[in-house]
This record gives sequence, C-alpha cells and structure tokens, in this order.
Amino acid sequence: MNQNKKYLGYLALVCAAIFLSHLDVIYVNIMEARNFITAREMLQNGNWIHTTMNLEPRYEKPPLPTWLTAVSASVFGLDSLFGLRLPAVLSVICIIFTSFYLGLKFLKTSKQAFYSALILASSFYIIFSGRNGQWDIFAHAFMLLAIYQLVLVFQSDKNLLKNWILAGVFLGLSFMSKGPVSHFALLLPFLIAYGIVYRYPGFAKKWRGWVSLLIFFIVIGFSWGLYIYLTDGSSADAIADKETAAWADRNVRPFYYYWSFFTQSGIWTFFAFIAILFPYMRTRVTDKRAYTFFFLWTAIAVVLLSLIPEKKSRYLLPVLIPLAFTTSFYIEFLVVKGKKIIKLDRWLANFGFGLIGLIGIAFPIAGYVYFKDQLSGFYLPFILVSISLFALGIYIFNTLIKQQYEKAFYSMVLFLSAIMLFGFPMAQLFYDNDQFNNISKVRKNPAHEKLPFYYMGEIAPELIWELGEPAKKIETIDQLSQNGTYGVFVNDSLAEVFAQNYAVKSKTKFDINYVNKNKKGYKERLTTNFLVIEHN
Repeated sequence: MNQNKKYLGYLALVCAAIFLSHLDVIYVNIMEARNFITAREMLQNGNWIHTTMNLEPRYEKPPLPTWLTAVSASVFGLDSLFGLRLPAVLSVICIIFTSFYLGLKFLKTSKQAFYSALILASSFYIIFSGRNGQWDIFAHAFMLLAIYQLVLVFQSDKNLLKNWILAGVFLGLSFMSKGPVSHFALLLPFLIAYGIVYRYPGFAKKWRGWVSLLIFFIVIGFSWGLYIYLTDGSSADAIADKETAAWADRNVRPFYYYWSFFTQSGIWTFFAFIAILFPYMRTRVTDKRAYTFFFLWTAIAVVLLSLIPEKKSRYLLPVLIPLAFTTSFYIEFLVVKGKKIIKLDRWLANFGFGLIGLIGIAFPIAGYVYFKDQLSGFYLPFILVSISLFALGIYIFNTLIKQQYEKAFYSMVLFLSAIMLFGFPMAQLFYDNDQFNNISKVRKNPAHEKLPFYYMGEIAPELIWELGEPAKKIETIDQLSQNGTYGVFVNDSLAEVFAQNYAVKSKTKFDINYVNKNKKGYKERLTTNFLVIEHN
C-alpha cells in the first residue's frame, strides 16, 4: 500500500469518528427544519419541483440539498435524524478528501496535504456544518470539486475537455445547492489568488474549455429556477421581493465583523492565527509561492465576505478551507525543523499544543465538578472521554518535552475525535427545560386524531417539523366560520382573542426548547398554544 492510500485510510477513520458518530444527539435547528419539512413534503405529496414548506411555495433556496435529503429519508425513514443528516455528512467528507487531492497539486509533500485535510476535518465550523442538514455544506462541496477540476486544466498544457465539462457540472450543482453563494465566497477568491500567484498561462488557447464549462454550468445551474418562473412566476416574484427586502436589513454587521475568522477553526485557533501572520511565516516556509497562494485565497475570501452588509458566522465556512492549507504550513515548519527551531517558535508551539494538553489533563476533575449532579445515565461517556483526554493530555506534554511536534499534531486530531466519539452524547446534559412539551404529541391524542390543524400569526419551522404534518395558515379568526371543531396554534396574545370569540374546549402549551428559560439559548418562538375550539 503506497503512502497516499494510507493517508486516505486514516482520513476515513477520522471522518467516521468526527462526522458519523451520534448524529441524532443534537436537536433539529431552524435551517434543518426548513430543509427537512420540504423533504418530507416531497416524499408525502410529490412536491419535488414546486418545492413547498408547510404546503406553501418554498423557492428561497434551490432544491438539490433537499432532493438528496429526501432520497436519504426514503431509505432510512423520516424519523431517522441519522438518515436526514447523512447527505450533509457525505458532503463534508467529500470536502475533506477533495482538499487532500487539491493539496497534492500545490504542496511539495503528500504529508502536508494530509496535515491540511486533518486540520480541516477537525475545525470547529466544518464539524458544526457537516453534522447539520443545511444547504451551505452542499454548495461548498460541489464547488471544491469544481475548483479541483479547474486546477487540473490550469496546470496542464492540454485542453482537457472532460475536466472542463466536469467543472461546469459541479459549478451548476453548487448553484443548485445555494445559488451563487459559493461562487462568490469560495470560487472568486480562488480565481483571484491563483491569477496573482500562478497566472493563467495559455488562457486564450483554452477558450473551447471555458465555453463548455459555461454551457454545462448554465444548463444545470439555472434550469430549475427558469422552470419555476415559467410555471409559478407570481409566487417566485413575491418570494424574491421578500428575500431582497430582508437581505438589506437582516443581520447587518460592521465591516470588521469577520476579522476573528480564524477562531472558527476551533482547536487550531492559535496555530491559524500564527499562520496568517504573513511577514512572520514568509521567513519560515519552504514553499513561499504555495503559502502566498493559500494566504491570499484566505484573505481575499474574508475581505469579499466583509463587503456584504448581511453577516453571519456560518458564512465563514468557505474561508476555513484555504485557512486549513495556510495553517498546515506552520505545522509542516514545526515538524521539519523539529529540535532546530528557535526559542520563540518553541515557545509558541509549546503554548499552542500545551493549552490543549492542559485541557485534557484538567477535564476529568473539572468535568466532574461541573456535571456531578447531572451525570446519572452519562457515566460511561464521561469515563471514556475523561480517560481519553487525560491520556492524550499527558502524551502531548511528553511530545513537547521531546520536541516531537508531528506526534503532538496527531494527538490534537485524536483529542477532537475522542470528544466527538465518546463525549458528544454528554451534550444532552445541557437539556434542562423542565417545561419541555413536544408538539409531536398532538396527533397522538385520540381526541385530536381527525382535527384539522390551523395556525395564525407565526409558527416556527421547528414546530412544524416536530408536528409531523402541515398546519394551514389563517389570516383572521373569522376564516373559521363553518360549524365544526378545529385545532389552532397561536401565541399567548392571540389565544386570548380566540377565547373571546370561540368556545375553547382545551388549551395546551407546547415548548420545544431543550434549555430552560433562564439560559441565553431559550427562544420564545419555539413555544405555541394549541387551542381546540368549537364553532356552532
């Protein structure tokens, strides 16, 4: 077995530990709920093209991630969070493996490509996004595949038509995942950085390839949107106007909001910060050209994202891809130089690795003190993660004494893997809402089996997902004018209005917050009143 196959095998094991373990532990968030509801309505109502959420047109995002989610759900079932999240997991694993092959095209050694892939796999926001059924990870996975194909044609003197076509296909699939988001945040910074560092030799001679790429990109990327406008233009226009208005006012942040972007790499934050200190790193890297390219790719991506008024932490996801490569140059420097590094670098390495080692050593005691009254039912994961982190903490300090920085690096990856594999179930220790009452119970009540469901005002997508079926929206209370019994979901103030106009047979408060009211993560929108009303 050659070395690259060994690296791929190790990557597979790391990805399995980090991304495939305990996928059903974390509750469904708002982005997932929208995707999952749409997938459910695809399977139950056949709404594969004219996508819906709660039976209303859902054209805000292209449907490819939802199609993939629906296919997975058809295999594993709509009740399986593992099955619903699996397509996103496969997308992030695709990103990890593609990054390794991309590294082979730029870096001097396959070992450094391996380092960068491991850094990417164990970066905080990559893990968060890859374990959630959101749209972003799909778009960036297809885009990185497209970028890899572009690198193949850029680095070849031949006109590789097959690779041009594949690049166009993946660009189209990325657009079908989340519109032009990844084209702006991942592709454009790559093209600018590549042009600055490597230029585009023979660009004019490859015009047939560019034409092929554009044709496949346009046909695949715009086909669904064009069809929707031709068949349901009024709904598409209304949604587009709503999204445009919201985009201008929603989550507007200052230009410098993303300047702490390197913290999204989690356990690699310190090393990532050192790696983006360009003057410092330029004197230490052996391949200055490659380092400059990945540094520029990272920096340009941050600048471009900073120009957009609407800013969210998850928009930094594509930045972590070139940042992982950039960070790998510092790791490679420490490994190659070893005991020959100067005192400053040794101090920095000891601090970066030692901080994680210290956390590992302290965890068993600190964790027990913090969770001691809540550990019932969680002793096994606590013991396993405590032993793992403590042993790795001791080992990290041992490697630092011997200045074996490669072993310290691998220990960091194992540290994160141990947390995900053994400790992740302990996330449920934070679920402390004693008022939790899942809306999924409604239909299970025999008295509610045949009730039509309605809602007035707003209802969170998470509530509709947990409900398990659509609820029809009403704008005014007099829309329930026919004689009969109805089930209506409303907030507290509207509940009083209904009580004044209808005979309320029963009222139930549902709360799907997993944390209690006193915590920051509690959201009032995840509560609703269920009224059974009778109209004669």
